[in-house]
Amino acid sequence: MSSLRKIGFVAAGLLFALSACSKSTTSSSSSTGTAPQSSAAASPAGSPMAATSPAAAANTAGASVYNTNCASCHQATGEGVAGAFPPLAGNPTVTGNATKVIHIVKYGLKGAITVKGKSYNGMMPPWGSTLSNADIAAVISYVRSSWGNAASPVTVADVKAVAK
Repeated sequence: MSSLRKIGFVAAGLLFALSACSKSTTSSSSSTGTAPQSSAAASPAGSPMAATSPAAAANTAGASVYNTNCASCHQATGEGVAGAFPPLAGNPTVTGNATKVIHIVKYGLKGAITVKGKSYNGMMPPWGSTLSNADIAAVISYVRSSWGNAASPVTVADVKAVAK
Protein backbone atom coordinates (compact mmCIF):
# COMPACT_ATOMS: atom_id res chain seq x y z
CA MET A 1 0.00 0.00 0.00
CA SER A 2 1.40 3.41 -0.86
CA SER A 3 2.48 5.67 1.98
CA LEU A 4 0.05 8.34 0.79
CA ARG A 5 -2.81 5.87 1.11
CA LYS A 6 -1.64 4.85 4.60
CA ILE A 7 -1.57 8.49 5.65
CA GLY A 8 -5.10 8.89 4.32
CA PHE A 9 -6.33 5.94 6.40
CA VAL A 10 -4.61 7.25 9.52
CA ALA A 11 -6.03 10.74 8.97
CA ALA A 12 -9.52 9.33 8.44
CA GLY A 13 -9.21 7.30 11.63
CA LEU A 14 -8.07 10.34 13.62
CA LEU A 15 -10.91 12.45 12.24
CA PHE A 16 -13.40 9.74 13.18
CA ALA A 17 -11.96 9.48 16.70
CA LEU A 18 -11.94 13.26 17.16
CA SER A 19 -15.48 13.48 15.86
CA ALA A 20 -16.60 10.81 18.31
CA CYS A 21 -14.81 12.57 21.19
CA SER A 22 -16.44 15.90 20.43
CA LYS A 23 -19.86 14.26 20.64
CA SER A 24 -19.25 12.73 24.08
CA THR A 25 -21.41 13.45 27.10
CA THR A 26 -22.49 16.99 27.80
CA SER A 27 -22.91 18.77 31.09
CA SER A 28 -25.89 20.91 31.95
CA SER A 29 -26.60 23.92 29.75
CA SER A 30 -25.11 27.27 30.59
CA SER A 31 -27.06 30.50 30.57
CA THR A 32 -25.92 31.23 27.03
CA GLY A 33 -27.66 28.13 25.70
CA THR A 34 -24.47 26.29 24.82
CA ALA A 35 -23.66 23.06 26.56
CA PRO A 36 -20.06 22.66 27.67
CA GLN A 37 -18.76 19.22 26.97
CA SER A 38 -17.21 16.97 29.54
CA SER A 39 -14.12 14.90 28.94
CA ALA A 40 -15.53 12.03 31.02
CA ALA A 41 -15.70 9.61 28.09
CA ALA A 42 -12.40 7.82 27.62
CA SER A 43 -11.03 6.62 24.32
CA PRO A 44 -11.03 2.86 23.85
CA ALA A 45 -7.68 1.12 24.21
CA GLY A 46 -5.92 0.71 20.91
CA SER A 47 -7.67 3.68 19.29
CA PRO A 48 -5.61 6.57 17.90
CA MET A 49 -6.79 8.68 20.86
CA ALA A 50 -5.83 6.11 23.53
CA ALA A 51 -3.43 7.59 26.06
CA THR A 52 -0.19 5.80 26.87
CA SER A 53 0.17 7.14 30.43
CA PRO A 54 -1.93 8.85 33.11
CA ALA A 55 -0.19 12.16 32.34
CA ALA A 56 -0.97 11.79 28.63
CA ALA A 57 -4.58 10.90 29.45
CA ALA A 58 -4.91 13.98 31.66
CA ASN A 59 -3.39 16.19 28.96
CA THR A 60 -5.76 14.75 26.35
CA ALA A 61 -8.74 15.31 28.65
CA GLY A 62 -7.61 18.87 29.39
CA ALA A 63 -7.12 19.63 25.70
CA SER A 64 -10.60 18.32 24.95
CA VAL A 65 -12.22 20.46 27.65
CA TYR A 66 -10.19 23.49 26.52
CA ASN A 67 -11.04 23.09 22.83
CA THR A 68 -14.73 22.63 23.61
CA ASN A 69 -15.22 25.36 26.20
CA CYS A 70 -12.32 27.84 26.21
CA ALA A 71 -10.74 28.11 22.76
CA SER A 72 -13.56 30.19 21.30
CA CYS A 73 -12.48 33.09 23.53
CA HIS A 74 -8.84 32.40 24.43
CA GLN A 75 -8.09 30.88 20.99
CA ALA A 76 -6.55 27.49 20.20
CA THR A 77 -3.12 29.08 20.57
CA GLY A 78 -3.85 30.48 24.04
CA GLU A 79 -3.10 33.98 22.71
CA GLY A 80 -6.57 35.40 23.44
CA VAL A 81 -8.06 38.32 21.50
CA ALA A 82 -6.54 41.74 22.05
CA GLY A 83 -8.81 43.97 24.10
CA ALA A 84 -11.44 41.28 24.56
CA PHE A 85 -10.06 38.02 25.95
CA PRO A 86 -6.70 37.85 27.75
CA PRO A 87 -3.97 35.47 26.66
CA LEU A 88 -3.32 32.33 28.68
CA ALA A 89 0.07 31.77 27.06
CA GLY A 90 2.71 33.46 29.18
CA ASN A 91 0.09 34.74 31.62
CA PRO A 92 1.58 34.95 35.13
CA THR A 93 -1.83 34.40 36.74
CA VAL A 94 -2.14 31.09 34.89
CA THR A 95 1.36 29.92 35.77
CA GLY A 96 1.47 31.39 39.29
CA ASN A 97 -0.45 30.31 42.37
CA ALA A 98 -2.80 27.53 41.25
CA THR A 99 -5.45 28.57 43.78
CA LYS A 100 -6.02 31.86 41.94
CA VAL A 101 -6.53 30.31 38.51
CA ILE A 102 -8.74 27.56 40.00
CA HIS A 103 -10.91 30.26 41.62
CA ILE A 104 -11.20 32.13 38.32
CA VAL A 105 -12.26 29.01 36.40
CA LYS A 106 -14.69 27.79 39.09
CA TYR A 107 -16.30 31.11 40.02
CA GLY A 108 -15.62 33.39 37.05
CA LEU A 109 -14.04 36.83 36.90
CA LYS A 110 -15.53 40.28 36.31
CA GLY A 111 -13.85 43.64 35.99
CA ALA A 112 -10.68 45.20 34.70
CA ILE A 113 -7.43 43.21 34.64
CA THR A 114 -4.04 43.76 33.03
CA VAL A 115 -2.20 40.90 31.36
CA LYS A 116 1.18 41.36 29.71
CA GLY A 117 0.73 45.14 29.84
CA LYS A 118 -2.68 45.15 28.11
CA SER A 119 -6.02 45.95 29.74
CA TYR A 120 -9.10 43.73 29.61
CA ASN A 121 -12.47 44.54 31.11
CA GLY A 122 -14.77 41.67 30.45
CA MET A 123 -16.38 38.73 32.15
CA MET A 124 -15.17 35.14 32.41
CA PRO A 125 -18.13 32.88 33.12
CA PRO A 126 -18.07 30.60 36.15
CA TRP A 127 -17.49 27.00 35.05
CA GLY A 128 -17.83 25.35 38.47
CA SER A 129 -21.51 24.56 38.01
CA THR A 130 -21.15 23.13 34.50
CA LEU A 131 -17.79 21.32 34.54
CA SER A 132 -16.79 18.62 36.99
CA ASN A 133 -13.87 19.12 39.36
CA ALA A 134 -11.98 16.56 37.27
CA ASP A 135 -12.62 18.55 34.09
CA ILE A 136 -11.53 21.78 35.78
CA ALA A 137 -8.33 20.13 37.07
CA ALA A 138 -7.62 18.69 33.61
CA VAL A 139 -8.17 21.94 31.72
CA ILE A 140 -6.15 24.04 34.16
CA SER A 141 -3.32 21.49 34.07
CA TYR A 142 -3.45 21.60 30.26
CA VAL A 143 -3.33 25.41 30.17
CA ARG A 144 -0.51 25.54 32.76
CA SER A 145 1.62 23.27 30.55
CA SER A 146 0.78 24.54 27.05
CA TRP A 147 2.05 27.30 24.74
CA GLY A 148 5.35 27.66 26.58
CA ASN A 149 3.76 27.66 30.05
CA ALA A 150 5.61 25.37 32.45
CA ALA A 151 3.64 25.25 35.71
CA SER A 152 2.75 22.26 37.84
CA PRO A 153 -0.46 20.30 37.22
CA VAL A 154 -3.60 20.75 39.31
CA THR A 155 -5.38 17.86 41.03
CA VAL A 156 -9.05 17.24 41.66
CA ALA A 157 -8.29 17.69 45.38
CA ASP A 158 -6.81 21.13 44.61
CA VAL A 159 -9.99 22.12 42.78
CA LYS A 160 -12.27 20.80 45.57
CA ALA A 161 -10.28 22.76 48.16
CA VAL A 162 -10.94 26.16 46.54
CA ALA A 163 -14.10 27.71 47.96
CA LYS A 164 -15.77 30.96 47.00
